[in-house]
Amino acid sequence: MRTPSVLRRRTLLAAAAFVPVAGWAAPAKIPAWKLAQTTTLSGPLGDLGQALVQGAKVYFDEVNAKGGIHGKPIQLSTLDDAYDVKQALENVDTLFDENDVLALFNCFGTPLVTAMMPKVADTGIPFFAPYTGALAARPKMRNVFNIRASYPEEAERLVQHLSTLDIKRIAIAYQNNAFGKEVFNGTVQAAQKHKLPAPVSATVENDGSDAGKAAAKLADSNPQAVIVGLAGKPTVDFVKAIRAKQRGLALYALSVMGAAATLKAIGDDAARMNISQVVPLPSSPTAIVAREFRAAWSASGTKLEPSHVALEGYINARVFVEALRRSGPKTTRATLIDALWNLKQYDLGGFEIGFTEPGQNASKFVELTMVGPGGKLVR
Repeated sequence: MRTPSVLRRRTLLAAAAFVPVAGWAAPAKIPAWKLAQTTTLSGPLGDLGQALVQGAKVYFDEVNAKGGIHGKPIQLSTLDDAYDVKQALENVDTLFDENDVLALFNCFGTPLVTAMMPKVADTGIPFFAPYTGALAARPKMRNVFNIRASYPEEAERLVQHLSTLDIKRIAIAYQNNAFGKEVFNGTVQAAQKHKLPAPVSATVENDGSDAGKAAAKLADSNPQAVIVGLAGKPTVDFVKAIRAKQRGLALYALSVMGAAATLKAIGDDAARMNISQVVPLPSSPTAIVAREFRAAWSASGTKLEPSHVALEGYINARVFVEALRRSGPKTTRATLIDALWNLKQYDLGGFEIGFTEPGQNASKFVELTMVGPGGKLVR
């Protein structure tokens, strides 16, 4: 088991203006708005976690460079959990040792976020914008704030699109975990809604070891399209396997699949895949929030690609800062929660959010993108 001191050395960042930071964030010399985060910075999904953190950081840095909010900088302390539930819970305990933490921000992953919920319920801490579309992360708790559309909503959008193309024989490969099962259930419900036959299905284990078997089963059912409810390595293994069976088969995946590292690993087999997204295309010429994100990203000097995931982190940071601004200079956890619930209609420019009631996500945005040449996402 890693000790808190080891965990602190693995911290990615502590975003506080006016204070140069390396490693774990030392207490700032002036008061700060302290946010805490456990997320996946290493392991098979580490590229997603890094992009999410960096997207938030570029906006927090921009705000802090202008004097912060109500005269105080925003300080984000981040610990790596490597997508391990036990480590994530240890990280939360470590972060809670700083009892002036205002909120948990942008924690990552369905099983990890679900495991954190009892502590979130016990403490009443604002739990802001977890990176998951799982319904389990949407309890009817007033201190939990989801922004991104849910996995069932993404699945519904994919099935609805397929139905407009008069595609009736749909199959689905889904990860044998909580995330995959929600995608599967959402797909089945959407198929029923659009009066389509029940999809043929196959599960894939988290290590991708049975991806070839799943691909063979689905290919044998002669589908017109396959929904890929997978993330990370299982996606790579399955897509390569199904492409070997049926080269031109239409493949549709969810937003968590579209990481640059995943697309690079899939290579040419990713071409013409369709992927649902819960934020606008980062290169969009029309979405104001995408243009502002690109400007902030470029100014930050980061070497990471400006991805959908990074834009999501940036959007989450902007929504949080707006609530913090409205909460006032004497913000507490309670006043921050009230301010968030008062964000009924907030337009960032091509991306609208509104917190309506506990258990509902603030955004319904879902659009389809296609993988073009070189693994680049296009409209």
